[in-house]
Amino acid sequence: MKKLINWFLVLLLAVIVVFTAFFFANSATPSTQLNPSQQVQEIMANGGCASCHTENPVLPFYAKYPVAGPIIRQDITEGWKQFDIIAVNEALKKDEATPEADLAKLEEMIEENNMPPLKYAVIHWGSYINSSERDMFLNWINQQRISYYTSAKTAAEFAMEPNQPIPDSIPVDVRKVALGDSLFHDPRLSSDNTVSCASCHGLQTGGVDNKAFSEGVHAQLGGVNAPTVYNAAFNFVQFWDGRAATLADQAAGPPLNPIEMASASFDQIIAKLSADKAFTDSFLAVYPEGYSQATITDAIQEFEKTLITPDSRFDRYVKGDKSVLNQTEIEGYELFKSNKCATCHVGINFGGQSYERLGLVADYFKDRGTPLNEDDKGRFKQTAKERDMHRYKVPGLRNIALTFPYFHDGSKKTLDEAIDAMMHYQIGTPLTPEERSSIVAFLNTLTGQYKGVLLTNDNNLKKN
Repeated sequence: MKKLINWFLVLLLAVIVVFTAFFFANSATPSTQLNPSQQVQEIMANGGCASCHTENPVLPFYAKYPVAGPIIRQDITEGWKQFDIIAVNEALKKDEATPEADLAKLEEMIEENNMPPLKYAVIHWGSYINSSERDMFLNWINQQRISYYTSAKTAAEFAMEPNQPIPDSIPVDVRKVALGDSLFHDPRLSSDNTVSCASCHGLQTGGVDNKAFSEGVHAQLGGVNAPTVYNAAFNFVQFWDGRAATLADQAAGPPLNPIEMASASFDQIIAKLSADKAFTDSFLAVYPEGYSQATITDAIQEFEKTLITPDSRFDRYVKGDKSVLNQTEIEGYELFKSNKCATCHVGINFGGQSYERLGLVADYFKDRGTPLNEDDKGRFKQTAKERDMHRYKVPGLRNIALTFPYFHDGSKKTLDEAIDAMMHYQIGTPLTPEERSSIVAFLNTLTGQYKGVLLTNDNNLKKN
């Protein structure tokens, strides 16, 4: 019996040795002769990232088995819901800029050492990421940030931050800006000459109207909260569901929306504008081709490029002025990052760079307790893909203290409520009241300047 036990122990030891050797052999670090993008591409390929984070992964043979199959399919569903690596893979192949939100998520994954999951790594030995590979991954992320995203004005110690200062300006055609300014404030874009772009996106009220749902012609209510027009030029798409690729595309929507401005067509708008000889002369001087949907929305787009708010206290802090933030605000920024807020609210606009699902770890819509409307479907409205149900363009957090209420449904009236909801439905970790207060204090540092003056909200003055 003793001899049998000894033989069993020897066999077990041999299995462990072979397993360990095979494990590390299949986790070989990519060659240092490869460039950083090639190294990361190899790490991700060996790690099997495409097995769970692409739309149509190749399933392993054992996915057909009764016990393993359901588990594997569930893992794939959850992985695909959480993170799509298609854009990352394309950028790696071309050695180009990787989307900022994807970089932030990959950084969080590497630093937290939470990918691949243990149950996946045990079966897929080559998926293990060793310390050298982690260094390669982080080096690539840093190179990406330096090459594509770090502001030239950022202090060296903040060069790798996921959030960067807003540029002072964007190149624009000043003649088009003047026309766009007039059109942005012109109610003739609406059917009854009562509603302008500025009606819902007031420049004196944080670029919004501070209503859960905005009022269109005949006091009709829309079905989604109006996003701020300030810094919209930095969003990768426009509208909550991303249906507009550019600011000009976005500007074309409300005039013809039956609830918002309700014009029958741009021909109707053009007829009214053409009757204004002075404005038409000014318009033709800039656009000799005359009025059209394209020229009208191009002018509005050019104006909206000027609606940026640089020089917030946060901007001045990461540029090197340590005196502008107090300790509570600095702690709030660190909590903002450590609680994964900066993996989605990333870049110069603290968001606007990706679509994310509302309710990753808890059912937001079930808890809300009100019927779903068409706008609650989010990106699904445009793609009809199940993955995009309740997925929205992440809002930017610049001037967030001025742009209440919050969320696509305008259901959160205060920053405290919005933060608690985000922690519950997206992260699954509650904050202490002190931690929440610190994050609120930090978010208040994101209020910037418009035309050299600190942005304020007239509705705040009315409340006070």
